[in-house]
Amino acid sequence: MSDHIDVHDDLGEEFPADTIEIHDDKELLADAAAERFVAVLAAAQAERGTASVSLTGGSDGIRLLEKVRQAPGDIDWSQLYVYWGDERFVPAGDAERNELQARQALLDFVPLDPAHVFPIAASDGPYGSPEEAAAAYAQAIHTELDERGEFDLTVLGMGPEGHIDSLFPHSPAVREQTDYVVAVHDCPKPPPTRVTLTLPAVHRSRHVMLVVSGEGKAAAVAAAVSGASPDDVPSAGAVGIDSTTWVIDEAAAADLLLDDGTD
Repeated sequence: MSDHIDVHDDLGEEFPADTIEIHDDKELLADAAAERFVAVLAAAQAERGTASVSLTGGSDGIRLLEKVRQAPGDIDWSQLYVYWGDERFVPAGDAERNELQARQALLDFVPLDPAHVFPIAASDGPYGSPEEAAAAYAQAIHTELDERGEFDLTVLGMGPEGHIDSLFPHSPAVREQTDYVVAVHDCPKPPPTRVTLTLPAVHRSRHVMLVVSGEGKAAAVAAAVSGASPDDVPSAGAVGIDSTTWVIDEAAAADLLLDDGTD
């Protein structure tokens, strides 16, 4: 079972209203998110020939990719450009790497063009600092946006305090207004050193999908869709050009005041 709710927020006319899909549990949530993932990217390819996606890590994001592996639909993998919203600045083989987890869940099982896959550099890669890795990734992001205009889809998970990618409340990264990619130090969630896209980069996506499960995230979901400051709840700033969709389970929806049209 799922419910669909339109939530008009206070972000102004520049961005569309949120749509919230509420599903019974995290498995049905992942099924629905995977269906949307496939539909958005296949539609973009039908319209423009190629498509681009920014992936997320975390249990919900990886479960989504596993579901896509089971039902890949009409995506032309050879014409898909793959990016990441953030990455832990750890060695390439570290199990904490979002890239490694995404490859194990999906990417190693579909016929992607390796030249179209853009991981963020690891700590044992060519760059000696997360700042250098961020600068290099910013070049790749600018190339994507200059050549294809916008990301077609940005997928985001969310932490219990509302963080997305490695944008945490009251951090320099979430307050960044210009740069698309920044280094993060002293992250409150280990590992502490990371590279992340910023809200200006998220805002360059046609479609944004937030995939969130669990009662521990209910307060942040409610705050975000009610128009909280992104400085307080970073996910409140995750808005797409054409659509912003929250795909959540009943537990994550527990604090939402839902208007069912009755008195």
